[in-house]
Parts: sequence; structure tokens; C-alpha cells
Amino acid sequence: MLKIGIITGSIRDVRVNDQVAQHFKEVADSKNLENVSFEIVDIKDYQLPIFDDALPPAMANKQYNNPDVQKWSAKIDELDGYIFVTPEYNKTITSALKNNIDHIGPEFAHKSAGIVAYGSTLGIAAVMSLRGILANFRLATVTPHGAFNYFTDFVDMKEFQPSEVHTPTVHAVIDEVVAWGWGMKDVRENHLNK
Repeated sequence: MLKIGIITGSIRDVRVNDQVAQHFKEVADSKNLENVSFEIVDIKDYQLPIFDDALPPAMANKQYNNPDVQKWSAKIDELDGYIFVTPEYNKTITSALKNNIDHIGPEFAHKSAGIVAYGSTLGIAAVMSLRGILANFRLATVTPHGAFNYFTDFVDMKEFQPSEVHTPTVHAVIDEVVAWGWGMKDVRENHLNK
């Protein structure tokens, strides 16, 4: 079984992030892919304190003092790939998403990730920022990226209604994360630490 987590990137009460994540899950589920499951991982359920641990996560060996961090670690560790859904804030990702990523590290290694962003300029700067962050964890980010505009893909910036032009890209993001997810699972199981 290949398990893909669709990770929300916003914790705001007025967020539209969960709508975008839900859209991707619905499309992914409609594909009826054999031996592949999708679930939404809402960072609002894993709100962590600002990172200030004594040891960098790379040295913690997936053992963290804070039980909330341990819960987040276990969830990310059990997944084989991810689709990150993030708004663009000030030409980067949200501080909430960055903070959750900073608390862990090895859990992401040798897995696949797709990036979906949105904003007034399609969230392109957030995509580029997140790609750099994820590369640090030896996580294979795939293309294409989902890129949505607040003015054309949302009604009054409150209701996600993606333009039809995005349909092939939505499918491609999902398909690439799954394909690379299987490949990276093989790498983890058969080619590392042998």
C-alpha cells in the first residue's frame, strides 16, 4: 500500500486552504488507484510551539521530547509521499507550515512530494521556497506544480472553484506523486542501508 498525505499549509480560521486540499483528495480518490490511499493531514491538528529544541531534528533520531511533536513525527513517518497545499505569504510559505517542517526531518527522507500553491500571483514564490526547503530532506519534489490565482480560481477569495484549465495539472500532480512514491518506496525498502 502507498499512503499519500495531503498536507494543509494554513491554520487561519478564515482559510480556504482546506478547500483546496479537499479538492485534491476528491480528485485523487476518484482515480481509484489500486493500493494507493490518500488522506488529508491538517496542520491545524498539529499546532506546534515555535521550534527551540536543543538538538536539531536530524540528530534526534525521530525521538522528540514534546508529545505533540512525536505525534506529528509519527504521522509524517507513516506516509510514503505528500501533496503540500500552501498559500503564499510574503513570497514564501506560511510560518505555521515552516514551523511544523522545522520540528522534524528524517521522516521526509527518500519520499515524493507535490506542491500546490495559490495567491495573487499563483503562489509561484511559495512553490520555489518550499522546493528548496524540501530538497534539504532528500525529498523528491515532482512537477508540475498546482498554481491557483485568488482572482480567477476563488469566488470572492473565499470559495475555491478552480478554472477548468487546471484539471490536467491537478491530475498530473497526483499521478507524479504516486509514480515517484512507488519508486522512492522501492529505494527505501531495497536500496538503502543494505
